[in-house]
Formats: sequence, structure tokens, C-alpha cells
Amino acid sequence: MSRAVWLTGPRRVELRDELLPEVGHDQLRVRARLSAISHGTEMLVYRGQVPADLPLDLPTLRGSFAFPIKYGYAGVGEVEEVGAAVLGLHPGDLVFTLHPHQDCYLVPASLAVRLPPGLPAEAGVFYANLETAVNVLLDTPLRFGETAVVFGQGVVGHLVALLLKHGGARRVIVVDPIRVRRARALQAGAAAALSPDERLAGRIHAWTDGRGADVVVEASGAPAALQQALSVVATQGTVVVASWYGTKPVPLTLGADFHRRRLRIVSTQVGTLDPALAPRWDLARRRELVTTLLAELPLAGLVTHRVPFERAADAYRLVDEHPDEVLQVVLTYDAAGR
Repeated sequence: MSRAVWLTGPRRVELRDELLPEVGHDQLRVRARLSAISHGTEMLVYRGQVPADLPLDLPTLRGSFAFPIKYGYAGVGEVEEVGAAVLGLHPGDLVFTLHPHQDCYLVPASLAVRLPPGLPAEAGVFYANLETAVNVLLDTPLRFGETAVVFGQGVVGHLVALLLKHGGARRVIVVDPIRVRRARALQAGAAAALSPDERLAGRIHAWTDGRGADVVVEASGAPAALQQALSVVATQGTVVVASWYGTKPVPLTLGADFHRRRLRIVSTQVGTLDPALAPRWDLARRRELVTTLLAELPLAGLVTHRVPFERAADAYRLVDEHPDEVLQVVLTYDAAGR
């Protein structure tokens, strides 16, 4: 028997008992240690801001976006049992899994990543967000020495800013309405951290000798941010949209300025790689890079709240109602069952 978090309606959370079958030949049984609540996509699901008829995109998810739904994709746990056909994973291994919040579960071995020995479980929960950030960088046409702006300093935006600095940006400027997030970005090496007010475009143009930002990544999830991103990008610059807005409308004014300055808007989504990168890049290479970066990047301190699994409803409410107080909320699981 196991227990799982189910979202039964907008802002409604339940714990449900589930029977676990025998481990299949290509599966693992995993005992959870931590699971992270996505403050972007998962909160859209929690609030009912996802199209009800949108197909589920992971085999571990259950239900539908019309509710009820078992959702989540950032778990770290210990392997308890492996199927006969599973190679490279063994009982006792610490793994990251693309699985909803559940205290014990079966998962296809293909959806589990063995974490490096000695890596803290709290670093491991960032695998999915870091994979997203890496994919954003692969879709962002940054040249060495250029200026990049990142809208949004949630986990994904914070990681994107770190990687842009690693990737050769001369300066990285972040934009976020929450003061503590701006302060954290400055501590992590951002050249400036600005509020998205009416002075934003002028301040960024002043920082760049009037040119504007060479590339902008919109990772805030706020529809109004995309228009602001277009206002700060340089002529022939690119805005990379990492946000998923769900059912929220995104009004844009695409008049003469957009066309005359030959601005570009590019989408990015972690489910696929840019075909132009083949055959140099594939999912295996991306996975290897992400696993390495988990141990190299300064992730300590990004988990701001730890909530027992039994109080999952409180954790969702915390993220929903107090975004100014949290960066990453994780659910913790009682170790007594392991």
C-alpha cells in the first residue's frame, strides 16, 4: 500500500491510498525521500489554469487536467527493488524520478536518473528544473560577451541566470517583482536585479549604452512580462519564452517597432531538443550534462521550505498564497518505512 497526492479540483488536495502491483521487468520500486512542487506548471494545474482537454505528457501521471489528477515530476528516492530487465540501477541507489508526489511507487527505469554518490537529496530535486534551464540555454542564441536579461527569478529563472553567466554572457540582468528574489540573484552573480516597473526599459538601455539586451529569457509566467521583454531587447535581438501561461491570455502589441527592429520570439520546451543541434546533441547528452551540473552549481539554500508529505495541502497553499516567502517548497517523507 502507498499514498499519493491527488488534486481533485482547483485548489483542492487529497491523499489517497493506492495498491502497488509487483515490480515489472523494466520497472523500479522507489521509496520517496523528497519531492518538489513546481511553482510554475504545477501551480497552474493546482489552480485549474490548464486546458481541461490537454493530454497528459508523462506515463506516470494519472487522471486528467479536468480533475482529479495525480501530478508532479520532481521526486528523489531510494531504489528498493529492480525488475529483471533493468540494468545500471540497484537497490540502495538514490534516483531522481519523473513521478508525482507519492511515498512509494513503481516507475519505468527509463524515467529514473541515478544521482551521483554523495549528492544531497535536496540538490537532486532540482534535476527537472535544471534540465529545463539547460534546454533554455540550448535554445538561446547567446554570443560571448553579450548582455542577457532574465524575467522571473523563481527556480527556473534563477538557474537560467546562472547558466547564462556560465555560457559567456558579459552581464546578466534579472527582473522580478519580489525583493528577496532580486537579492538572491545579486548574491549569485547577477550584474543588476530590477523591478518590472515603468522605468525598466530605460534602465536596461542605460546599462547597455542604449542598445538593449542581446537576448531576453521570459521565465516569469506573467503574461505582461512578454511585452516588457520585447521593450528591452536590442534590434534584431531574441526573446526566448520559457514560461507556460496555461489558459492565461497573453496580449501583445506587435506594431511598427516589433517589425522595424526585426525582433524574434522563440519558444522553448524541455520535451524536445532543437533539431538543428542533431546529431551533436541528444537527450542522453543533455541528461549527462544536467547530472554533472547538479554537483557543480550553487544549489544550497534554494529549498526554502520543507513540509511533511501528510501536509501536502498546506504546502500547495503556501506556494499559492505566499510567493514572496518561498523559492522552492519540498515535501518530506518519513524515513521509518525504508
